[in-house]
Amino acid sequence: MAIKLSTEALPAIAAKARVPGYDRSALSAGILHFGIGNFHRAHQAAYLDDLFSTGRDHDFAIIGTGVTEHDTRIASVLAGQDLLTTLVEQEAHRSDARVTGSMIATIPPEDRAAILDKLADPAIRIVSMTVTEGGYFVNAATGAFDPAHPQIAADGANPADPKTVFGLIAAGLRRRRDAGIAPFTVMSCDNLPHNGAAARNAVVGVAALSDPGFAAWIRQNVAFPNGMVDRITPATGDRERTLLAADFGIEDAWPVFCEDFRQWVLEDNFPAGRPRLEEVGVQFVPDVTPFEMMKIRILNGGHAVIAYPAGLMDIHFVHEAMENPLVAAFLEKIEREEIVPVVPPVPDTDTSAYFALIQRRFANPKIGDTVRRLCLDGSNRQPKFIIPTIADRLDQGLPISGLALESALWCRYCFGTTESGATIAPNDPNWERMTETAAAAKDNPDAWLAMEDIYGAVGRNAVFREAFAGWLNALWRDGTRATLERYLAG
Repeated sequence: MAIKLSTEALPAIAAKARVPGYDRSALSAGILHFGIGNFHRAHQAAYLDDLFSTGRDHDFAIIGTGVTEHDTRIASVLAGQDLLTTLVEQEAHRSDARVTGSMIATIPPEDRAAILDKLADPAIRIVSMTVTEGGYFVNAATGAFDPAHPQIAADGANPADPKTVFGLIAAGLRRRRDAGIAPFTVMSCDNLPHNGAAARNAVVGVAALSDPGFAAWIRQNVAFPNGMVDRITPATGDRERTLLAADFGIEDAWPVFCEDFRQWVLEDNFPAGRPRLEEVGVQFVPDVTPFEMMKIRILNGGHAVIAYPAGLMDIHFVHEAMENPLVAAFLEKIEREEIVPVVPPVPDTDTSAYFALIQRRFANPKIGDTVRRLCLDGSNRQPKFIIPTIADRLDQGLPISGLALESALWCRYCFGTTESGATIAPNDPNWERMTETAAAAKDNPDAWLAMEDIYGAVGRNAVFREAFAGWLNALWRDGTRATLERYLAG
């Protein structure tokens, strides 16, 4: 019978999985984190758990919070197991379980007064976040912060009662400034280019709506280091809970399964102090830009490449997509011919070898990552992961046939049915808009590229428009498999 996860049960669980090698009661909080979902618990929380096990920096434990109902649900579940998480790290031929204990408290998202009090606490030296790529209120076409977004406008009109992450951070910084307390560092752990700069633009932007002088103070006095984060971490469901109980004898209401690989590259800009994460594998660099561009374009761009053909062909798991000869060859051809060649050099890194590593990671059968997850939120992900590569290639006069086909596959997916005729459940925050536009594009491909907030100048480029229209027409005429075969045949 499986052992229910709890502090009391850790001695018994230690026979089945690695457990925290430190006294959790001796930890104190130094980090307030927004967004306590699977990726945070597989990445930042796991690195800190490793660090605490070395005996270092026990004053940098995590308090978790958020602003969504999802955060509320996770916090409630974690509270029932003493804020412990079972993390199952998987390679193709092995799986290892560990219990992490670096989170020591949570604050309910609805208790904004308590969040603001904690933001003003001098012990909190880092405020971190995983709020998804689409959570930064960025105009996809311009890359600029959007102060007119209704949620941001509401915080700007009510700065003392904010409801967004960035409004809360701004209000917390104001309290610290007014009390003479040094500002905390704001550390984004989200998967988007220049995530620190995006966080800074959002915090400064919301503050400027009510107090431009305070906004200038934030820009001058608060650190927002950029970082590159990487670990494939699928969603948790009954499959994962059942596997954990069967394979390791642990009952965890919200375990996290992930790959064994992980990477974190950070700019070393923490004026208020930081944990010594370099002791457990975090790489601190003066400029993270080359690393994040490599990861976002090769890995995340690669996910987009395999997602939509696999989704249209009713393939469920990512490793099954990699087992499909057409999908695997499609990924290989686009990466080798169109994506990797325009990724700028990365210090001490062979980008071709990095892509080969990505292929092995995608093919890992243990992860159970779903194609549907990769297809999620294309309206936010495509402008970050795919369209910049298209823009670079167009600027250099290079071919974009494969990337145009990727865009056409995304459009065809957003029509809302697979090749078999199965209905695709809504899979984008803007799903209604995407399906309506994809329907219009069936007869007029330019309708899709006219989404200025997504495609910008790329959508107006005659070369790209022609290539996109040709592939979209082929998909509707011949189907996904035949169109992929035509592309692969050259």
